[in-house]
Amino acid sequence: MKKISSEQIIDALQKAVIRANVSLDANIIAMLRNAIKKEENELALKILNILLENAEISLSRNTPLCQDTGVAVLFVTIGSNVSIKGMPLEKAINEGIKEGYEKGFLRKSIVSSPIKRINTNTNTPTIIHYNYTEGEEFIIDLLIKGGGCENKSALKMLKPSDGINGINDFVIDTVKCAGAAACPPFFIGIGLGGNFEKCALLAKKALLRDVGAFNSKEYLKSMEVELLSKINKLSIGPMGVSGKTTAFSVAIEEAPCHIASLPVAVNIDCHSHRHRRIVF
Repeated sequence: MKKISSEQIIDALQKAVIRANVSLDANIIAMLRNAIKKEENELALKILNILLENAEISLSRNTPLCQDTGVAVLFVTIGSNVSIKGMPLEKAINEGIKEGYEKGFLRKSIVSSPIKRINTNTNTPTIIHYNYTEGEEFIIDLLIKGGGCENKSALKMLKPSDGINGINDFVIDTVKCAGAAACPPFFIGIGLGGNFEKCALLAKKALLRDVGAFNSKEYLKSMEVELLSKINKLSIGPMGVSGKTTAFSVAIEEAPCHIASLPVAVNIDCHSHRHRRIVF
């Protein structure tokens, strides 16, 4: 039996929250540099260099990559042989997020009610998804999601007869609608199948994939490659100023669905793509 204390969870999460908000993933840095090499549009080139400079300043000064320090979305994988000591797991998670936002001097953006709009001043409650498994595995995937890109995400219940062309059209239309408002170059998560809520969860989960990695299923990888090419041909470009790079990555996840349904969800993430994995 693996024993994890609530204090360990709180400490690991508060550090991960701060790190995710101030340190851009090395693979994304590499993507920015690669985009700079191939860009011909002068304004797009300037924007890409600013994004790279912003990442360097954020890391050196320990300040957020973006003023919108987002909502913390957690995917928790916990084995049957893991025991949490101290406070309940969900309470510990929320405490860790709260401490991270306080110690990191990060903007708190959660309101207690979508109608009343009163800020909780803790950036909690956190959005948590649980996956229960066997053994002693205990992993927390943290995704920091800003309002601008989340607001441009979309879901549609297509007909099975719409097929791949219908999926592609919906994804492209969603990206067009997002435009500059979602802070491109994008990371795009796509969920296919399941039902209304499942495909949205799959789209979010797709964003947790290693940066630049493709789906292991060849037919989904083919769709990812094709969509990425089509999206970049839209020439929305960095921060919407036109250019060759509108998206860095397209990731698709799928699940079985009803014979009469073809649910599709598109979850857009901005160029910062703030994600950290904690393995206990």
